[in-house]
Amino acid sequence: MNISKLDNAIKNFLEKKETNKIYYEEKWNERKERKEFYQTFTKEKLLTISKETFLEYIGKLWSMLIWGNKQYVVNKLIEDNGFDKLKEELVELLYGKTSLEKRWNSFLKSVKGLGPASMSELLTYVNPQEYVIFNKTTILCFTYLDIPNMPKYNYQYTGKKYVDICNIAKKISKELKKIGEQDYDLLAVDYFLWDEVLPYVESKENRQTSKKVIEPKTISNLESISLHDEIKEKIETIGKLLGFESSSEVKITTGAIVDVVWEARIGNMGKAIYVFEVQSKGSIDSLILNLKKAQSNPAVQAVVAVSDESQLSKIIKESTGVIEEKSLRTWDIEDVVNVHDSLVRAHESINKLSLVPESF
Repeated sequence: MNISKLDNAIKNFLEKKETNKIYYEEKWNERKERKEFYQTFTKEKLLTISKETFLEYIGKLWSMLIWGNKQYVVNKLIEDNGFDKLKEELVELLYGKTSLEKRWNSFLKSVKGLGPASMSELLTYVNPQEYVIFNKTTILCFTYLDIPNMPKYNYQYTGKKYVDICNIAKKISKELKKIGEQDYDLLAVDYFLWDEVLPYVESKENRQTSKKVIEPKTISNLESISLHDEIKEKIETIGKLLGFESSSEVKITTGAIVDVVWEARIGNMGKAIYVFEVQSKGSIDSLILNLKKAQSNPAVQAVVAVSDESQLSKIIKESTGVIEEKSLRTWDIEDVVNVHDSLVRAHESINKLSLVPESF
């Protein structure tokens, strides 16, 4: 960790606290209220929670800010996992006796729809002395503080990595405690990162610095499968955030199930369809074949091959004469990740304005 950067950020944080007490107290009290709300849920209460209360329980998470219709998101969560199983898995994650690493990995494997950001946020509220929020902001801020080996893709957000992240956050907490009497738990560390360190991350100077990227072509077969699923989920989410009817694993025509489909209905005239196929490693033959078959559907306006730069070059070359060139698009995986993260941040910011009533 770059102690100089950390000390400078803490110094500025302390000055802000003294010169803008109202702002600081308002933001800190919001965190205290969230912590108090989630700590009213015991293991027994969570196991017997109703669907209506569960909607509030999940809907209040910061990680849910990107969604205007939280009812839809929670219904899908229950549908995909089963309500009883979902509650049991949450209880094990939050209150289980096995190691944090095992509980984390088990939950990620067993539950669909709640990722590292939501998992860590719940853990932080339940026990802010031990757990910190583990999301894109955390990673960006830790990277700015020159903490190495920060994850880029979701498959790298392992239980072992989360334990490491919590240990680093505890070191930051100790430094923060030196500046005052406030109990700087790991929820306070998150506030410090968000309010003071993130602006440095987003500064023009810092954005211009190069970042080390783990290229998809260097990963293992198992990691490739995980990356494929992650990019597929991000494309599906991007479509939803843009207002499309977005779905994954869709049968687009006879013999062709494609990774993601965006649909836009045009009044009562029909719909326009955009098809996406993701390639993270290996042969590109099946991708080209699926995109070719998708083109036989007259509603398909464009087919999009998604991969890394080297693979996209091969796809363009090998699809010549097979796929209609005018309807083939390519999308770099790095761009998908950046677009997803930017859209998420934009929706979080807009939804914080509460321009429309909360749609639970």
